[in-house]
Amino acid sequence: MENNNINYSIKLMGLMIFTSVFLMQTGICNAKGLDMFKGVKQQVLRISGGTAHIPVMKEAAKRIMQFNPEIQITIAGGGSGTGIRQVGEGLVDIGNSGRHPTKTEIKKYKLKIYKWAIDGVAAVTNPKNRVKALSTKQLQDIFSGKIVNWKDLGGVDRQIDVYTRDKSSGTRAVFWKKALKKSDITDKANVVVSNGAMKTAIRNDPFGIGYVSVGFIDNHVTAITLDGIKPDMDSVKSGRYKIARGLYSNTKGEAKGLAKKFIDYLLSPDGQKLVLNKGFIPVK
Repeated sequence: MENNNINYSIKLMGLMIFTSVFLMQTGICNAKGLDMFKGVKQQVLRISGGTAHIPVMKEAAKRIMQFNPEIQITIAGGGSGTGIRQVGEGLVDIGNSGRHPTKTEIKKYKLKIYKWAIDGVAAVTNPKNRVKALSTKQLQDIFSGKIVNWKDLGGVDRQIDVYTRDKSSGTRAVFWKKALKKSDITDKANVVVSNGAMKTAIRNDPFGIGYVSVGFIDNHVTAITLDGIKPDMDSVKSGRYKIARGLYSNTKGEAKGLAKKFIDYLLSPDGQKLVLNKGFIPVK
């Protein structure tokens, strides 16, 4: 009995040592990307712009501020155009955009552009809607107002409620250019302010159709299969699903100070894992 107790104690001690080493190693791995924020004193980082970016921005900010409470990070949406304008005017340190800034914007604001993720944009409907697949032509006709009833697409006899974003939105820009082929969007469309607001609107409207970043798709909305291709991480990554764009963080001139550290973190192995976990495709 005594030998059994000794053997059990040895095994337990070995397990405790192994667990301690594992936790230490895990801690080191998790902290490695955050080490660049060690010793930073009483600094504020202001970020605004594209709403597709927000899940990644919030999680990165949370990790950084937990690691170093001396750092404060504020995050606002407003859309890609707002982010570009505000960083250019010095109102924020980082302006996010879901489209590449134009040559005019780059020259006017002396922008430096950092791409840290790739994102698809998908048409979405309410899960109760039995229309699950469309052609590009059908999608164009819906958003232009030529098709106005779901029954014409094999659905119920109800009016189609079209939802879109405002013209400063990077999500709208890529959807309009690559999905709608620059065709008209009906002036009867409901305008919402963000990816999150779009998802909520479609979730609450059984007869609605809109579009969101692939990273926002969950069981509350249904991603429309377009021309036989379902929009998801795999199809965007492989290039089979063509309605995709980069996610950018822009600074006025070269990024420096805390803004540089934040962008460096997004591009670090830890940051790129975070990008993947939030439903986007890492650039590294």
